[in-house]
Amino acid sequence: MVIYVFWKLDELTWEEAGEVLRKADFVILPAASLEQHGKHLPLSVDSIRADYLVDEVLKMSDKYGLKLVKLPVLTYGCSEHHMNFPGTITIKPENYISLVYDIGVSLHRHGVKRFVIMNFHGGNLAPLNIAIQRIRKDTGMKTYLLHWTSFARDIINAWTEPGWGHACEHETSIVLLYRPELVRREKIVKPIIKPRPPISSFRYFDEITDTGGIGDPTRSSAEFAKKLVEQVTDRILKALKETLEVD
Repeated sequence: MVIYVFWKLDELTWEEAGEVLRKADFVILPAASLEQHGKHLPLSVDSIRADYLVDEVLKMSDKYGLKLVKLPVLTYGCSEHHMNFPGTITIKPENYISLVYDIGVSLHRHGVKRFVIMNFHGGNLAPLNIAIQRIRKDTGMKTYLLHWTSFARDIINAWTEPGWGHACEHETSIVLLYRPELVRREKIVKPIIKPRPPISSFRYFDEITDTGGIGDPTRSSAEFAKKLVEQVTDRILKALKETLEVD
């Protein structure tokens, strides 16, 4: 008999899954990517963040009386802008939209009431917005997009200098907190940012930075990451609770 107020779907049997999917307040899909993160961080940064940070939300869910289900991390994302760095894998936006759509439709067929995509990669945002619109239109299931960094931005801004954004002090701090053995500390340097054109355009990341990073990872701190995660986790749970109350 399942007794927890949160569950990881891939650890359940089909009988248990049938029960908890119907009773869950929200089913969460952590959306990440497999892409370069500078010379000092692994390709899996966004998946590390997605996995551990959604787990933090699960662990604190009882504080707000929420019943949550976590899906396995969607490791691959839309990362064309990083493709000039080896190891990056990108999914065509139309394929990514279809994949997320199919996940949502599957959940709806199992009786899920609310589907939340918790995103950890900026390149996913545009296709995810299309996917949630299509899921809602075709199934009626309430579907939400929650970008983790949006709940952290003001805290990070108050801590560091402007210009952070990729393989930066924020992301390096998170990896130092959860997977410090994966940080190549001897290769942590502040990248050189190249001049930008005065009008908006698509640019590959090697046109923006010499290392693949943006920001100053030399300022990274696992202690800061711990405080950041605590505050952001609470903010996200409050947002989910308020969403449930007005739904």
